[in-house]
Amino acid sequence: METRELRYFVAVAEELHFGRAAERLGIAQPPLSRTIAQLEHRLGVALLERTSRKVSLTNAGAVLLAEARAILAAVVAAERRARGAAADRPSLVMAAKTGGSGEVLAKLLDAYAAEPGAIPVELLLCEANPHVPLLDGRADVALLHEPYEPTNGLDVEVLNTEAQVAVMPGSHPLAMRTGLRMADVLAAPELARWPAADGTYPDGTGVEVRSLTQLLQMVGLGRAVAVLPEGVCTGLAEGLVAVPVVDAPKVTTVIAWPPHSRSRALADLVRVATGFS
Repeated sequence: METRELRYFVAVAEELHFGRAAERLGIAQPPLSRTIAQLEHRLGVALLERTSRKVSLTNAGAVLLAEARAILAAVVAAERRARGAAADRPSLVMAAKTGGSGEVLAKLLDAYAAEPGAIPVELLLCEANPHVPLLDGRADVALLHEPYEPTNGLDVEVLNTEAQVAVMPGSHPLAMRTGLRMADVLAAPELARWPAADGTYPDGTGVEVRSLTQLLQMVGLGRAVAVLPEGVCTGLAEGLVAVPVVDAPKVTTVIAWPPHSRSRALADLVRVATGFS
C-alpha cells in the first residue's frame, strides 16, 4: 500500500462521502473511487459499504482506518524528527499537560539543565492529550499520567504514583467527609464530564470540560466536582477542598518517548528523571 492510497481511504472513511472526500483532497471524484476500488481488490476485502443513500465502513474498513491513521501519523513524525535532527541548534521538545505534574516538571528541568552537555528543552504545554505530540513528531518526550493517557507503543519510565482526591467547593454536602468512595463521587450531579477519544461525552448532568484549566475554573465557580491526582491540587483556591477518594485508581506519572529514538540527549533526560523520582 502507498501512503497516497491510505490518505485517500482515510478521507473517504472520515467523510463517508466520496464527493466531500474528493473536495477535501483537492482531486476529482473518479480517480478517488478508482483508488479505493483498487485498494479493496489488492486487499481482497470490502472496506466500504456503498448504497445510493450512504457510505459506511465495514469491519475491515474500521480496522484499516485505525491502522492508516497511525501509519500516516508515523510518516509525518518521521519527517519532523528528521528535520529536527538536522537543525543547527539541537533541542528537545517535551510535551506536558497544562497544570499537571508541575513540581515534577520543574525538578526535572532544573536537574537536567545542570548536566554537562545539556541542550535546551522546549516545553509544549497541552490542555489535553499530551501523548498526541509524541505520536505526530511535534515532541520528543512527554510526561503522561496512567491510566488516563495512553502509553501503548511508547517506552516509559515511572516517576511517581499518587492517590486521587475529589475537589469541590467547601459548601458542597460531601466536603465535610474525611474520605469518599468513587460511588459517592459518581452520584454527585455536579461531576464534571470529560470527552471520550471520539470527542463524545458520557451521559450526565455535570458540565462538559475539555481541559484541566477549564475544569479547575468550573470547580472554583462552584459549578463542578472533579476527581484529580492529589499533586494537581497543591495550592487550591480559597473556598475549595480536596477529599481523599479511597478506592480511586492510583495515578502514575511516567516519562514517555518513542521506542525508536536514538537521541543521546533524550537518554540523558530520562536518566536524570529516573534518578530523582
